[in-house]
Amino acid sequence: MLQLLHPLVRGLIHLIQPILVPLCFGLAWLLVALVFWSLWSAMRDAVSHAKQMHEIPCADCQFFTNSHYLKCPVHPNTALSTEAINCPDYQAASYSTLPDDEVAR
Repeated sequence: MLQLLHPLVRGLIHLIQPILVPLCFGLAWLLVALVFWSLWSAMRDAVSHAKQMHEIPCADCQFFTNSHYLKCPVHPNTALSTEAINCPDYQAASYSTLPDDEVAR
């Protein structure tokens, strides 16, 4: 039985052999292209997400406490999240620690 299949398998291999090299070449380049496309897509999404995170104004707000327990007493649930981008209670912090009359001197 095995002796009958041997010439058939050998003939099939000879028929497929001219097609295998270009097929494998094309599949290899397709795999390389998919890897680069995946990396490009991941980098594009990371940059987009970073730009969105830089729009969050909490760190520059006067109500921001920078505490692990309570980051913002006005909006504790949305502090440092994307929901805080258009915060209605945002007020820019003044970084001067001196009273106003001493700053003028």
